[in-house]
Amino acid sequence: MLVPFLIMLREGIEAALIVGIIASYLQQTGRGQWMPAVWIGVFLAAALALLVGGGLELVSAEFPQKQQELFEGIVGLVAVGILSSMVFWMRKVARSIKHSLHQSLDHALTGSRHQVIALIAMVFFAVAREGLETVFFLLAVFQQSDGLGAPVGALLGLILAIIVGFLIYSGSMRLNLGAFFRWTGLFILVVAAGILANSVQALHEAGVWNHWQTVLFDFSATLPMDGSLGSVLAGMFGYQDAPTASTLGAYLIYLVIALVMFFLPAAPITCAPRPSSSVANP
Repeated sequence: MLVPFLIMLREGIEAALIVGIIASYLQQTGRGQWMPAVWIGVFLAAALALLVGGGLELVSAEFPQKQQELFEGIVGLVAVGILSSMVFWMRKVARSIKHSLHQSLDHALTGSRHQVIALIAMVFFAVAREGLETVFFLLAVFQQSDGLGAPVGALLGLILAIIVGFLIYSGSMRLNLGAFFRWTGLFILVVAAGILANSVQALHEAGVWNHWQTVLFDFSATLPMDGSLGSVLAGMFGYQDAPTASTLGAYLIYLVIALVMFFLPAAPITCAPRPSSSVANP
C-alpha cells in the first residue's frame, strides 16, 4: 500500500506542478481565458492513461498462466525503464522546467494559427507523460501484490497529491520540492530494483529466462514472503525469501548502478536560469 501511495503522490504532485505553472503563467500574462483549453488537455491525458491501463489489464486477464507470467515480466521491465528515466529526467530538468513550460506556452499561443489546438496538445503531452508512467508502474505493482491494499494506496496518494497541488498553487502551502523529489526518487530506485528482480522471476516462470537459477539462500523458514513482515518487504522492495542468482544479481547490479548515477553531481543546465519560485524549483 505504501509503494503505490508514494508513487501516486509523487507523480500527482509532479503533474499538479506542471498544471500549476501553466495556470499561473496564463494568469500573470493576462491570458486566463485560455484555462478551459488547459483543462481539456488535462482531462484528455487522464482519459488516455485510464484507457491504456484498463485495456492492458483486461487483455492480460484473458491470457493463460504462462502468457500472464510473460506479460507480468514485460510490464515490469517497462516499468523499471520508465521509473528510472522519470527519476533522472526530473533530476536533470527540475531547475529549468518552469522556463521550458513558459516557452512552450508562448510558442503554442503565438507561433500557431490554431492556438486552442496547440495549447490543448501542449498540455496533453506534458500531463500524459506522467499518467502513462504511473499506469505502467501500477500495473507492475498490482500484478505482484494481492488484495485491495495497492489500489487503495494509489487512490489515497492521488487524492493527497491533488490537495497538495491545489494548496501550493493557491499559496497556502510551501513545500521543499527539492527534498521531496530527491527522497522519493531514491525510494523509487529501490522499488524499481525489486520490480526488476520480480520481472526476472516472472520471465523464468514463463520459460523465457532459465539461466543462473541456483538458489543462493533460503529464508522461507525464518522470514517467509507470506508472513506479515515478509509480505511488507516483498510489496515494498521486491523481497524474495529464496532468491536465485539471476534475481538477486539483477537486483544488486541495477541498484548499484542506479545509486551511483543518482548521487553523481547533476549536469548543469545553462540554457535556462534557475527559477526563483519554490514551486518550480524541485
